[in-house]
Amino acid sequence: MSIIQGEKLQKVLARAGVGSRREMEKYIDANRVSVNGKVAKLGDRVEETDLIRVDGHTVKIEEKADRICRVIMYNKPEGELSTRKDPEGRRTVFDRLPRIDGERWIAVGRLDVNTSGLMLFTNDGELANRLMHPSYEVEREYSARVFGEVTNETVKNLLRGVELEDGPAKFTTVTPMGGEGVNRWFNVTLNEGRNREVRRLWQSQDAEVSRLIRIRYGKLELDKRVPQGGWMEYDLETVNYLRKTVKLGRETQTKLSVMPEKRKDKRAKINQIRKAVKKHNQRVKPTKRK
Repeated sequence: MSIIQGEKLQKVLARAGVGSRREMEKYIDANRVSVNGKVAKLGDRVEETDLIRVDGHTVKIEEKADRICRVIMYNKPEGELSTRKDPEGRRTVFDRLPRIDGERWIAVGRLDVNTSGLMLFTNDGELANRLMHPSYEVEREYSARVFGEVTNETVKNLLRGVELEDGPAKFTTVTPMGGEGVNRWFNVTLNEGRNREVRRLWQSQDAEVSRLIRIRYGKLELDKRVPQGGWMEYDLETVNYLRKTVKLGRETQTKLSVMPEKRKDKRAKINQIRKAVKKHNQRVKPTKRK
């Protein structure tokens, strides 16, 4: 499918895999995008024949059918930033991801530096944008170790909703998972991903999250066999589950083998991931935590 006549610039860039639609709006606002030699502005629409550049580099606008939608799961460790690059040279989640020729991985939301667990990446900017958009209400689940007194009234407040500085927020479920004294574990779910939202919700009740792990996004659970710092690509069925969730058409191709995977092959794949993580850790100096 070619670009529709007069399609929004940020949508075209997102589909080209430059970044999510939200990221592209920020690029345009920052005067980093040009169309036919002129600095672009929000609201611009483009034709299939227009020359689009981002940071001076020409963007190859492919037909939709030319790109295979891919999604990978990454088990983020604490201490890594969710930005693409860090001016101070600190580790980022993009450092370990596989290269894709002519494209780039787009993070589906972020986790703060002290949060670990499940992150999704895709080469499809429109898929990333919809998965992050609150209107689709894709449920996220976190495992949180909470320091402080948590009463029945605390839980009721968090389920009813509280007012944060950027608007009302609430958990959809709060499930006690054990622990002793003032250090207890809870699994919590919510249908959006605002900045540090889980931590801020607990802070509103005078409780602090001392450890936070994202364990599920939609129906996709963190695969505990994949070590921290490891990634694994999802199969076609899983990719299409995500696309259906946000009302996108089915993908018909995959880079993975479509043959049923044997148990010994699965074990070999996990061992390969572990070796890759170990090799990367030996090559990169640990980031000092501030």
